[in-house]
Amino acid sequence: MTMAAHDSSARWKTFFLEAKETEIFTLLSKQSNTPTLEVPFHELEAFDPDFAEDILQFPRTILDTGKETLRHICRERGEDLDVILRVGELPRDSRRTLREIGSADIEKLRSSDVQVIKISEIKPRMHIAIFECESCGVRQELIQSNERELKEPIRCPPTDQGGCGESAGRGGATRFQLIFEVSRLINNQWIEIQELPESVESGAQPGRAKVLLEGDLVNKHLPGQRIVANMIPVVYSEVIKNKKTPMFDIIYHLVSSEHESVPFTEIKITDEEEEQIISISQREDLLALMQNSIAPSIFSTGVMNFVKRSLALQLFGGVSRRNPDGTRTRGDIHILLMGDPGVAKSQLLTYVSELSPRGKFASGGGVSGAGLTAAAVRDTFADGRFALEAGVLPLSDRGLAAIDEFDKITPDDRKVMHPAMEQQKIDISKGGITASLPSRCAIVAAANPKSGRFSKRGANTSVLRSFSETGLEAPLASRFDIIWMLRDTVKAETDEMIAKHILRSRTKGVPEALIDEFVEIDPTEKEKDLVFKIGVDGKEHLTQAFLRKYIAYSKRNHHPDIDDDVMAMILEYYVSERQSFGREDQDEGESNVVPITARALEALIRLTEAHARMYLRSEAIAEDAKVALAVFKHWREESGIEDESEYSGVTVRQRNTTSIIMSIIRDICSENNNVATITSIYNRAIAKKIDEFTVDKTVQQLRQSGTLYSSKNDEYSFV
Repeated sequence: MTMAAHDSSARWKTFFLEAKETEIFTLLSKQSNTPTLEVPFHELEAFDPDFAEDILQFPRTILDTGKETLRHICRERGEDLDVILRVGELPRDSRRTLREIGSADIEKLRSSDVQVIKISEIKPRMHIAIFECESCGVRQELIQSNERELKEPIRCPPTDQGGCGESAGRGGATRFQLIFEVSRLINNQWIEIQELPESVESGAQPGRAKVLLEGDLVNKHLPGQRIVANMIPVVYSEVIKNKKTPMFDIIYHLVSSEHESVPFTEIKITDEEEEQIISISQREDLLALMQNSIAPSIFSTGVMNFVKRSLALQLFGGVSRRNPDGTRTRGDIHILLMGDPGVAKSQLLTYVSELSPRGKFASGGGVSGAGLTAAAVRDTFADGRFALEAGVLPLSDRGLAAIDEFDKITPDDRKVMHPAMEQQKIDISKGGITASLPSRCAIVAAANPKSGRFSKRGANTSVLRSFSETGLEAPLASRFDIIWMLRDTVKAETDEMIAKHILRSRTKGVPEALIDEFVEIDPTEKEKDLVFKIGVDGKEHLTQAFLRKYIAYSKRNHHPDIDDDVMAMILEYYVSERQSFGREDQDEGESNVVPITARALEALIRLTEAHARMYLRSEAIAEDAKVALAVFKHWREESGIEDESEYSGVTVRQRNTTSIIMSIIRDICSENNNVATITSIYNRAIAKKIDEFTVDKTVQQLRQSGTLYSSKNDEYSFV
């Protein structure tokens, strides 16, 4: 052990009195229940570099000495406090991943980026035990440093120190009684941590570890939370059949932890990359570039272009806001892809989950009982009670969760999905535990039809009809901002283009066996430092690594606001859509068809904010609202959604025909003194590809409902 470790008490005293005078004064004023002194590592390093280095090498001894020194200073000033000393913000060279921590790191101070996956209940631990000698009544104090066993005195102090000198145990003349009321207890808690998913290589299992917390660190962590844990790895001998073995288990003592306050700190962006990001954001074709950068190996035809555009907006996301009344509005955009098998849904999901900072991928069929939300599992921390273990959604908090086979998730999880998507928190009541976990993540889900393919009749009906074919509940549909219907239609010209694209992409890849044998370089490695790449279709797109940085940069630095002009555009669309179908049904005696709900307003705002964020704007402009409206209108027209069409009994095509004929009659009436002849209606309807039979039928319905009346034969007017 070096010199600094030996004279650590004097060094601590100098440091406390010179650099931490005001903090010690605050401790003495007893403003908190657990008196804690936080010491950032860089302050120690600036004060005494050798001493700071020694703390990393011999943390337990030096931190214990520091604690004693601090207690001594407080006693001198008239307060006997159980002060806790926390050294945090450790240097980068002490950072390790959990899987790397081994024999060389035992009893050293190390930090690791981890995620909390489980927490136990609080358990009080005695850290200063007072024992009384039964023979002479002298009390002695023992500091309990080992949480596995209670250390008891062996003998009483000799007579010259006020004791009787008798020893305990066999042949001893005394016993020692633990005086509970004057001993000092401290709260302890076990937590289980796991490596961050993005730092685990594919095929490897993430490292997991048990960590012991004490004092003010107790109850500060929640399952799913990302922290930087500053810990001391400690070993205990494995016990098999009551015999100790030469193998040791590692557990960790937490010294301090830093919560991630800034999202996406795991993505490092250099100044040069920042300049490139800003210059790319000023391109006029930015939206097209982003669209091409989403899964470039998937050929874009027809609706796929719009699907990719909406996924690009989803990655940027809107702005989550907290309101003065305590409610919260989500900023994450949820997208559902429904489609026939073989339309590249899973490939899109995999790409988006890899692209998104903190993306997670789960398959509905492969998720266990509570694998999406949270599971109550038997506590492995010794007492056998239930403890919460976070699932996919809490673990992708502040990120994106891609859920494939959404129609195959268990009914238990499906019920919890509603609040998880809208309120973005999961309320759990399982195994005697009632808890609420945050799930502030965007969800992109893919669903297949129960019967293998969507029915042909679905092409002309509402998307809710198709949604019901997946076997999911209708209320879940309203939680998604955008629902795409991907059909595997047969079109000779596009089929040939798709086939050529697939064949070109297929032959461009590098054989995996050659990569494994280090004969060829992994193509993703080559892309790491590139910004642009040309796809097999000759279009330019951003590389995955750079696009991830672009998204992280925009989400970290830009939180666009929406001004009155943009609000007016969204409001105008919303009101006109609400009114558009009101006229035709007003006297029909059945409930009006509501084509758009209030949830759509929020969806439009989120899409507007996401587009503004893509262009690195801090204020959304009319252009952002136009794109948001275009994306929103397109999926509604593509899908033919009317939220209550399921219950109105009128198909979308019929309703559209009715509205077209009504607008024709309205136009003719306005030109012709509120009179429309049947011939003029026929002529205009033929131009819109509506036959005479449909016109007659519709006019008859409108007359029956009292919307139209006929003053003479074949002449019609509005009531």
